Amino acid sequence: MTDLQMGLIGFGGVAVLGVLAYNKWQERKHRQMAEELLSARQTDVLLDEPGGATGGAAAKDADHRAPQERVEPLLRSDPEALQEPDEPALGQQTAADSGETGAAAKSASSSEESASSVSSTSATPAEDEQGGLRDSPAPMCVLSPKIDYIAAIQVLEPIAGRRIREAQRATLERLSKTVNWIGHNEDAHAWEPIPDDSEREYRHIRVGLQLVDRKGPLADRELSVFKVAMQEMATELMGLAELPAREPALQTAAQLDEFCAGVDIQIGVNVISQGQVFAGTKLRALAEATGMVIDSSGRFVRCDDNGDVLYMLVNQESDVFSAESMKTLSTHGVTFLLDVPRVANGDRVLTQMFGVARRFAEALNGALVDDNRHPLSEAALEPIRQQVAQFQAAMAAHELSAGGPLAQRLFS
Repeated sequence: MTDLQMGLIGFGGVAVLGVLAYNKWQERKHRQMAEELLSARQTDVLLDEPGGATGGAAAKDADHRAPQERVEPLLRSDPEALQEPDEPALGQQTAADSGETGAAAKSASSSEESASSVSSTSATPAEDEQGGLRDSPAPMCVLSPKIDYIAAIQVLEPIAGRRIREAQRATLERLSKTVNWIGHNEDAHAWEPIPDDSEREYRHIRVGLQLVDRKGPLADRELSVFKVAMQEMATELMGLAELPAREPALQTAAQLDEFCAGVDIQIGVNVISQGQVFAGTKLRALAEATGMVIDSSGRFVRCDDNGDVLYMLVNQESDVFSAESMKTLSTHGVTFLLDVPRVANGDRVLTQMFGVARRFAEALNGALVDDNRHPLSEAALEPIRQQVAQFQAAMAAHELSAGGPLAQRLFS
């Protein structure tokens, strides 16, 4: 064996010893940090919501739902009573799973266990009496344990929001579900959203991954990616992360998705021509006279005082509405749409929308019909109105009020 080989062997041995010593030092440093940061667990308004269920029933496999196109429901004159999610009434369309998102997930069993500096069962840090988190109201429109998997992160020294948002950005942008951020403002003693460019500094951070949207429930592999990203972010920011258990979160996502699919319907009222096409200029004049405006998606929308959409008017043909195109546009039919889970008091809004649609039909000399081209009357509308009220009552019973901030996020 040559001197070079002996030297390389000796150098390798020194390198191995150096790595072992560094790991030992890191372990000791994080243990000291944990002892300084953590104490007995206190109630957290975001992670320990009273009465919140994590889902004890066995989760259904989200992959059983075959991808399908979302279609408008039919309006029937004799709608059935509220049914189970797999027997949709009112021609409702269950939300379709969009399939794979393409994010490359790390192995949960190896990556999560290897992050020794962060414990998923670590206690939430205790707070002083004046800056405590226990009584801080959570902004439900941003994060809620009902519909989000929430990572709680505490850092030793306050860090600017923009630095927090930058950490793990590339990984989180690959996820198909929405990620939201809030930080605890210690001056105001309240949680607040963390903008991308925020210079405000935070020690307590919550990052939430939405469990369900109209594409389906959160996938196991995406949850694994998120968990690893939160652990690595905490390490990068010299802090500690607390992460809820994985299996209950997946069960909750599957059960929540099943419920949402059962109430996710849209009601369509059609105005079709009886020979003469509808001129775009006349459509625009009628729409604006009823308080509707064109939005960026090429629809006329009627909004409430808060700017939330009550119902919309869309073209049955391929051309979308725009201020410029309305001058030359013509069409054989338009459709008024009510997105039931996203509107409060849906039965009343349906009545209002039907009245506007009837005025359009009269002014345009058109016919008011359902999706089967059957004439629509006030009498035919009543059972549909009752069923909309049933769907929204079911949502209220699940504390997901139609038109509320959680429903707006779930059915986006």
